[in-house]
Amino acid sequence: MQKIILTGGGTAGHVTPNLALCPELKKNGFEISYIGSYNGMEKDLVEKAGIPYYGISSGKLRRYFDVKNFTDPFRVIKGYFEARRLMKKIKPDVVFSKGGFVAVPVVMAASRSGIPVISHESDMTPGLANKLSLAFCSKICCNFPETINYLPEDKAVLTGCPIREELLTGTKEDGWKLTGFDSSKPVLLIIGGSLGSVKVNQAVRSILPDLLKNYQVVHLCGKGNLDETLTSMPGYVQYEYMSEPLKHLFAMADIIISRAGANAICELLALQKPALLIPLSAAASRGDQILNARSFKKQGFSDVLEEENLTSESLYNAVTALYEDRESYIQAMKNSNQSNAVSKIVSLIRENCL
Repeated sequence: MQKIILTGGGTAGHVTPNLALCPELKKNGFEISYIGSYNGMEKDLVEKAGIPYYGISSGKLRRYFDVKNFTDPFRVIKGYFEARRLMKKIKPDVVFSKGGFVAVPVVMAASRSGIPVISHESDMTPGLANKLSLAFCSKICCNFPETINYLPEDKAVLTGCPIREELLTGTKEDGWKLTGFDSSKPVLLIIGGSLGSVKVNQAVRSILPDLLKNYQVVHLCGKGNLDETLTSMPGYVQYEYMSEPLKHLFAMADIIISRAGANAICELLALQKPALLIPLSAAASRGDQILNARSFKKQGFSDVLEEENLTSESLYNAVTALYEDRESYIQAMKNSNQSNAVSKIVSLIRENCL
C-alpha cells in the first residue's frame, strides 16, 4: 500500500480540498496521514474525518511589522525538524500540500528527504506560503488558466479545485422540503460566506419585494444577520449558515449570488450553477476575489458585480440578466476543462509517487 501525507491549514480553504481527495485516494489504495499545526482549525476537521493527524510547530510569515516576526521564524525551523522526523516515521511515497504557512516546513522537509511533493494553488496569484514552496514541488496544480503565468512552466498543471463528493448528491425535492418551496418559480440562492456580508444582505433585502415577484429566495446571511421582520414573508427563507443540507439548496437553485472565494466558485463550476459573483473589495482583502471573479467572467462561467458598484438597482438588473442568460453560462461550464479535479489530481499524485 502506498502512503501519502496531506498538509495544509489556517483556513477551511486549505483543508476541505484535501479532505475532498480522500475518498478517491482510498479507492486507489493510499494510506493517508495529515500534518497540520498543533491546535489549528484543521485538527478538528481532519480528526472528524478519521484520518491520523500529526501536529507540528508553525509560524506565520508576515509582510507587515509584528512582534511575532521575531519569534515565528524559530517556530518554522522547529516545525521543519519535526516534519523531517515524521517523514522518517511515516515513510510516505508522496506529499500533497494545499498551502497555508504550516505546509511550508512540511514541503521543505519532504523535498529534503527525497519525497515528491504536489501542491495546489487556489487563487489566481500564488500566496506567500505557496511562493516559498514552489522550488520544493514536483508539480503545482491550479484553478485558473491565468495562474500558469505565475508558476514555473514545467511544473504548472491546470486541474481545478477538488470538490467534496457529497455536494454533488443533493436533490431538488429535498431542497423543496427543507424550505417549503415548490416548482412554481425559479429559486435564487444567496451565499455570503460563513460570516455573511452586510453589504450584500442589505442590497438583497432592499429589492426583496421585487425579487419575490419572479423568484423564490433562499438567503444564507451569516451568523447574527437574520432579519426577524422578514421571517413570515412568503417565498423567502433565511438561514445564518447551512452545512450538510447545503447540497440540497444547491440542487434546488436555478441561479446564485455569491462571494468569489476560490473554493466557493469552483464548487459552483462543478455544480454548473450560473452565478452573480460579488467579490470582496480590494480594501477588505488582497484583491484575490476580484481576480478570481474576473477570470470566471472571462471564461463565461459567471457574471460579476463589483462591490463598489453594488446598489439596489444594479443588483436587480444583474440578477435579471443572469437568469435570462443562464443557459449560456451552463454551457460554458459544461465545456470547461477545470472539472473532474479530484480524478486529475489523484492521477498526478500516482504518477509522481516514489
